[in-house]
Amino acid sequence: MRKKVFVSVYAHFDTEGEITPLSLIYSDGFEYEIDEVLDKCRAASLKAGGIGTRYTIRIKNKVTYLYYENPRWFVEGKA
Repeated sequence: MRKKVFVSVYAHFDTEGEITPLSLIYSDGFEYEIDEVLDKCRAASLKAGGIGTRYTIRIKNKVTYLYYENPRWFVEGKA
């Protein structure tokens, strides 16, 4: 099983309450700009556990998942 790696996220909140993540700061302190949000849905992290809003994102041509489990954000890290 993978572990949850909690990250800081810069996001845009619109007038309807929609959240669009713009970049994330990983545990190494490096900021990764999110090139594109490909999908957003309510889903469980089957690898790390937990449930929330799953964003399918693209960073530098790599597709990965970013989860918002109110009030925290996480990605799936290696165990």
